[in-house]
Amino acid sequence: MIEQMAVLPILLFSVIIHEVAHGYMALRLGDPTARDRGRLTLNPIPHIDLVGSVIVPLMSLAAAGYVFIAWAKPVPVNPLNFRNPRRDSVLVSAVGPLSNFVLALCCGLALIAVGFASAALVDSASGFPAQAVHFLVTMFYGGMYINVVLGVFNLMPLPPLDGSHILAAVLPPRAAMAYMRIGFFGIIVMLIALRVPAVSRAFSLVIGEAFLPFRALVGQFSN
Repeated sequence: MIEQMAVLPILLFSVIIHEVAHGYMALRLGDPTARDRGRLTLNPIPHIDLVGSVIVPLMSLAAAGYVFIAWAKPVPVNPLNFRNPRRDSVLVSAVGPLSNFVLALCCGLALIAVGFASAALVDSASGFPAQAVHFLVTMFYGGMYINVVLGVFNLMPLPPLDGSHILAAVLPPRAAMAYMRIGFFGIIVMLIALRVPAVSRAFSLVIGEAFLPFRALVGQFSN
């Protein structure tokens, strides 16, 4: 439980960066809605979603001992402001999961840095405790993994996840509108489906394959 608590700060930061990335890309493509509503900020308060940022992570932590998923309040985007709505919607949607993979890389690099510095810190007269090093290793390794999970999960082509917006952009307009009407029920369908062993194993396999390059990078610098 304590080790899972170490990951929560990075999890919260990661879902916020995910949404801010959507907003910044939308702004670059001509839509200032997120900026005008004060959502292009790292201040967590405007981004916190009571269900996705608080209730779901805490219930998961209490019930299973780990946090599987979380989300922040989606940033508002108005596709009517885009110069090329179909293309730009794909770019705005894709940059969210991409930000998670970049954060996974950043956590991996931080983990490598901690590994190089840990021996000197613990053995020196600075009094830096081994427990603090363990906490940092747990936090960054967990942050690396959870960001891969967030990236893969959000690429699932089921509304309202980012993958659904990418798929909708290549569907005929009428089919795309009908498909997107699934709305938030898509999350419920996905979470129920993940309770099916075959689906859960397939998802875990995809996560493992996506995580492998990051783990291999860290492994190159481990003792």
